[in-house]
Amino acid sequence: MIKKLFNLVFKNEQLIKYGIIGCCCAALDFGIFWVLTHKTTMPYQFANVISMHCGIFASFFLNRHFTFKIKDKILLRFISFYAIGLTGVAISTGLLFVLIEKMEIYELISKASTVLVVALIQFLLNKFISFRHGK
Repeated sequence: MIKKLFNLVFKNEQLIKYGIIGCCCAALDFGIFWVLTHKTTMPYQFANVISMHCGIFASFFLNRHFTFKIKDKILLRFISFYAIGLTGVAISTGLLFVLIEKMEIYELISKASTVLVVALIQFLLNKFISFRHGK
């Protein structure tokens, strides 16, 4: 049993590291979103864009160093990562609109739901585009 668990973790080391860093960056994103929506009068759409940008920047530098261990072509990789991040912002903003405005789900629950969907999409895109070897 322990050997199977070890093999599972070893085979998915990048995904696990990405997940841990993602949780930290999602917490940063979520915290900034909460502050902006609950301690100011900022609309959730603007708060989401600002909070997600903070998460994107932190995520790039942490994943570049710890998850994918890529040291070359930093600017090119950042541009790719940032473009994927902006795709995530667009998806998240659209999902938030549907969840909050159309389905009338509480903002923080909606935000938490979008984080999970966007994180998985971004992992796959970043693994095969931004951080692929030989780019």
